[in-house]
Amino acid sequence: MRFSQHTLKKSYYFEGKGLHTGTYAHMKLLPAPADFGIKFRRTDLRGKPVIDAIAENVSNTARSTTISHKETVAVTIEHIMSCLTGLGIDNAVIELDNIEVPIMDGSARYFVEAIVKDGLVNQGVPRKFLDITEPVEIKDPQSGSWIRVEPASAPSIDVTVDFGSRIIGVQDVHWDLGVDYAQEIAPSRTFCFFHEIEYLYRNNLIKGGDLDNAIVIVEHEATEEQLKWVSQLFSLPDLHVTDDGYLNNLKLNFPNECGRHKLLDLIGDLRLVGGYLNAHVSAFKPGHALNTRMAKLLRSKIK
Repeated sequence: MRFSQHTLKKSYYFEGKGLHTGTYAHMKLLPAPADFGIKFRRTDLRGKPVIDAIAENVSNTARSTTISHKETVAVTIEHIMSCLTGLGIDNAVIELDNIEVPIMDGSARYFVEAIVKDGLVNQGVPRKFLDITEPVEIKDPQSGSWIRVEPASAPSIDVTVDFGSRIIGVQDVHWDLGVDYAQEIAPSRTFCFFHEIEYLYRNNLIKGGDLDNAIVIVEHEATEEQLKWVSQLFSLPDLHVTDDGYLNNLKLNFPNECGRHKLLDLIGDLRLVGGYLNAHVSAFKPGHALNTRMAKLLRSKIK
């Protein structure tokens, strides 16, 4: 099953606000023919223009991944791209009637749960795995982040997350084709640090953010005044810091949920190579800018 191309069995519908723009969007996932790949279609724009989900179309990586072509834009695509990749979907159309993919609960859970109930359509055409012939590595000297991609016979990813946080600690996570993506990766939600919230809010980076779609890590002591401000900002009373250092808005799905979410993002961003990468990926503190840089570099080498 994993080595033939697959598409969706039917169409799926989602709606909700975007995390960063705050815009409300309706989104449809539609089946697509073999060798079609993944494309976004903006149904609210004249002519319903389409954007290919490939690394050359990445236009912004500030807290999420944005692709664009001319005036057509799709924001925060990484979670739905990760869902399609993790479930083994080669071909699909993602229709949006606004600029940003709905954030849902900050993970890929709801997309995955809708699809797995029905299964997929085997399209009877071999999957086109993308191979590299030599190791490729990129680094960010400022953050210390790096990604290394090495030739392999099947896709796999190892991620280490280390923000120097006393709360998160060091988290190591792994994915390959034998891992149950739906159960082990998809429910992992996005996260931020409590001290980042004011900066993100003041810089219009979380217009659609609320405390239902993000884990909040309280790395430094939070004052009553700060907690009150955040409570008012998100209209959520009785906020406090738990004994293990998180805001009490959510309960963790996994002890290493933050690391798993970074893996979820990396799976989605690397799908921008245009298919399934036959390689072993090792990453330390990956982020959207580095992830998409690697996807673009790999596309140039694969070509």
